[in-house]
Amino acid sequence: MSDGLRLDKWLWAARFYKTRALAVEEIGKGRVTINGQAAKASRDMKLGDVVQLRQGVIQREVVVRGLSHVRGPAPQAQALYEETAASVAAREKAAEQRRMAPEPAQTITQGRPTKQDRRRLADWGDRWSAEID
Repeated sequence: MSDGLRLDKWLWAARFYKTRALAVEEIGKGRVTINGQAAKASRDMKLGDVVQLRQGVIQREVVVRGLSHVRGPAPQAQALYEETAASVAAREKAAEQRRMAPEPAQTITQGRPTKQDRRRLADWGDRWSAEID
């Protein structure tokens, strides 16, 4: 057995994904790269590798600082990697933009018409029936 650790197992142990199956799925979709190259789930990780990954809308870039075969508590998992300064800055900027964005529900100026609005829209006039004479 080699001294490395599978990529999917490392992503799971570092708590980027809840299960190894989710990690494998994201790797298969091409959302995880190592040192700028597409990777397979079985690729061996080494200390110093630069991993780019996407968690939802968040794009992250981390440097591998440790390898672990087990999924431990969050402080242990965070010791397995170090996020790059550029990645932290981009993540904080995106979070600020999401905070400053308007609430989507407030952009709706007119919703579904009320019963009274529907009556006004119909404009029956003098007719007592919907049939046109």
